[in-house]
Amino acid sequence: PAYVKGHRRTPSDIEFRDAMRKDAQSAMSKELNKLLMTAPPGLQDRVRKEFEGFETLFARFLRETGPSVEWDKLKLLAPESIRKYGDLPTPDTKDIKNLLDKLVVIKLNGGLGTSMGCTGPKSAIQVRNELTFLDLNVQQIEHLNKIYGVDVPFVLMNSFNTDDDTQKILRKYSQIQVSIFTFNQSRYPRINRDTLMPVPRSFAEDSIEGWFPPGHGDVYNSFFNSGLLDKFISEGKKYVFISNIDNMGATVDLGILNFLLQSPESSSPEFVMEVTDKTRADVKGGTLVEYEGKLRLLEYAQVPADHTEKQTMQSEMIVSVLTLDNGMNVIQLETAVGAAIKSFDRAVGINVPRSRFLPVKTTSDLLIVMSNLYAMKTGSLEMSPKRSFPSVPLVKLGNQFSKVKDFLKRFASIPDILELDHLTVAGDVNFGKSVSLRGTVIIIANHGEKIDIPMGAILENKIVSGNLRILDH
Repeated sequence: PAYVKGHRRTPSDIEFRDAMRKDAQSAMSKELNKLLMTAPPGLQDRVRKEFEGFETLFARFLRETGPSVEWDKLKLLAPESIRKYGDLPTPDTKDIKNLLDKLVVIKLNGGLGTSMGCTGPKSAIQVRNELTFLDLNVQQIEHLNKIYGVDVPFVLMNSFNTDDDTQKILRKYSQIQVSIFTFNQSRYPRINRDTLMPVPRSFAEDSIEGWFPPGHGDVYNSFFNSGLLDKFISEGKKYVFISNIDNMGATVDLGILNFLLQSPESSSPEFVMEVTDKTRADVKGGTLVEYEGKLRLLEYAQVPADHTEKQTMQSEMIVSVLTLDNGMNVIQLETAVGAAIKSFDRAVGINVPRSRFLPVKTTSDLLIVMSNLYAMKTGSLEMSPKRSFPSVPLVKLGNQFSKVKDFLKRFASIPDILELDHLTVAGDVNFGKSVSLRGTVIIIANHGEKIDIPMGAILENKIVSGNLRILDH
């Protein structure tokens, strides 16, 4: 074979990658400075802070080529790492006001309703009795304030996608007894996958596709940068409760708050994560493990291929690759709010009932929270006592139901699902009024066929398919 002169003196792979990393980081820094110059004058200080966070994340992305966890170092949790919700003492009524005076509630409100076919913030989607996610969350805090004579701050973390619309919506709460604050999460540039350079060339509106809000893990930096953190600390606040605005089970829990504030100062938890037992519906989602002596959130995407059916080990960052409308492949760098647990020495998990985890990500979830399975009380959803077992049914609605407006058209009224265990619906299916679904119900209309479930139908452990306009019941 031919000998290439000087071949053995070329840099090693490691040196080559290191040089490329430094070049990419330097080039990114220059491009970000150019972008900063296009930001409106009043926003430049804020944008500079956001870009500092982005550069830190980008440096990690360039540096962390290997797995962020080594599987052999993972350990099952010691029993004392997870507290049982049922073992937490109930606070004395006389102490509740003092507990609530130490609390701030943050709801993550950066998401749009596009995945459910809606425009604007997801929090503006109607859930029950023409009330939206945002309405119900405000009502919960208003109830606490009235009952206990407190003023719990209600804080929204918006994104550049949701802020304008949310500010308009908030005007309708001016007579409500709730102190509402907002701050924006960061606005990060998407990265061109081929050049590793930022996609947007300026802050102009027409470049909006080049930007993204970098996940809920950004809440810590953005909350600090907003000045609200310092404000609340100066007012004597001790703990912040953070949850997604679409999780209808995530209400302020006095038992957990009491556990935090009544613990001795030297041993009081610095970080608490609520965990709940997984069900058949929970294919993904993280789990708490012990790693190098600390609690750590192991995300599904970090599990090696030989320990799960698919997915490979990935960085603790959430690295998303997607294609824009113009065909450009881009990278988004995000972080998760729960991953911060590894940064705290005194961290615990609390195994809470499934009722505290009721996210609405799809219209399948929306069917459940709109149904008679739950009763609404002062903005909170409580499972009906008529349900004979505490589990939530597994509901899978097909593509024809994925948009909220189509979902609402296909149900003349939301079915009775008090005794439902499993529902699968696919194809062109419509439900009449007062339908009752019990046990396992599977309804499949093949392509070109249609199924109309008539008013008052009772389906119990049924498989329905074909082309039916009238169904015996």
